[in-house]
Amino acid sequence: AAAAAAAAAMPPKKKGANEETQVLGAGRFGRVRNNLRMGLVGLPNVGKSSLFNLFTEQSAAAENFPFCTIDPNEARCPVPDERFDYLCDKWKPPSKIPAYLHITDIAGLVKGAAEGAGLGNAFLSHIQAIDGIFHVVRAFDNDEVLHVDDSVDPVRDLETIQYELCQKDLEALEKEVKAEHDAVRRNPKLKITPLFTETMDKCKELLEANKPLRNNDWSGGAVALIKEKLHMLITTKPCIYLINVSEKDYLRKKNKWLGKIHQWMKEKGDSAMIPISVEFEEKMWDLKQANDEAGLKDLADAGALSSIGKAVKKGYHELNLIHFFTAGDKEVRAWTVYRGACAPQAAGVIHTDFERGFIKAETAAFDDFKALAKGASMAEVKAGGKYRQEGKSYVVQDGDIFLFKFNVTTAKK
Repeated sequence: AAAAAAAAAMPPKKKGANEETQVLGAGRFGRVRNNLRMGLVGLPNVGKSSLFNLFTEQSAAAENFPFCTIDPNEARCPVPDERFDYLCDKWKPPSKIPAYLHITDIAGLVKGAAEGAGLGNAFLSHIQAIDGIFHVVRAFDNDEVLHVDDSVDPVRDLETIQYELCQKDLEALEKEVKAEHDAVRRNPKLKITPLFTETMDKCKELLEANKPLRNNDWSGGAVALIKEKLHMLITTKPCIYLINVSEKDYLRKKNKWLGKIHQWMKEKGDSAMIPISVEFEEKMWDLKQANDEAGLKDLADAGALSSIGKAVKKGYHELNLIHFFTAGDKEVRAWTVYRGACAPQAAGVIHTDFERGFIKAETAAFDDFKALAKGASMAEVKAGGKYRQEGKSYVVQDGDIFLFKFNVTTAKK
């Protein structure tokens, strides 16, 4: 089983349809890497940059004017994890480093971006460079915040963005099909395979219908072909819709647009939607900054909880990322690795020498540690038979606690 999972983590090989579709998020079509990024995408003035500030606890230009965010803002925000907090509480080390989700704030798209409207083509190329999408949608009324189309209609806005992304993908698809046919004309020994024709025709059909490619029930062969020939596509990326509602709607858990948005998503095959209120989140952040414990308690008593952590965790999951822990008196740290990575690759995230000279990994699952350990020690875990030694083929599980053994004498020439 470990060997099979290890094979799944390697560069694409031909797989059966059932095996392929078990890989979720960016792992299905995207890059197999540890430093994948989510991008905040949406029309101007929907709350993207304000949300980005909240995500990353830093100030980016968030003025009420289209195109104020031209160069993408790069940042990272901690991934909430009670297991990490538990280990920190056990060891109480001076250094505590959580896992991070890397986020890019991309300037607002406008209608006609695929043809170069606004700063369209630059924005679309920025979207191509990220691995997953946080699509921020405005579902609040506020006369002080201009809407680029002069009225609030989230479904229209969703359709606008979806159309621009599909048009950009159609353009890339047509270029690739032309290049393939040109190559065959130049070399009679080459042939267009039925799989190529079927896959490209299906891609074109979906994109012309304004539907993303990520949700189609593709065969393993089609997935491998899309990854090889159409790696630049945008609509293969996982997408999470963040619906920005007013504080009032957020607290009462009702909004007139949510049902219509859900129906639109269902028609496109999407399902990941998180209602969020930038207005509420900024208020909560201000209370935290002011150390207003009474104000925060009032919100908590009213059942008003932040959705920032939920969005971050969902983005991390959609990118097919997990993390393992190292824990000791000096530091507790969560290390990000892609799902399916083997022990040596995980060791390499800490230092390349760890992977090169990998001998074995000593490990325990977090749940076993929590159930058995009485203090900052593995003694009870070992006594309970839950402390294991694993070799090169071991597939890292989310929440593993590792101690790596390695030996490096001289660097390879």
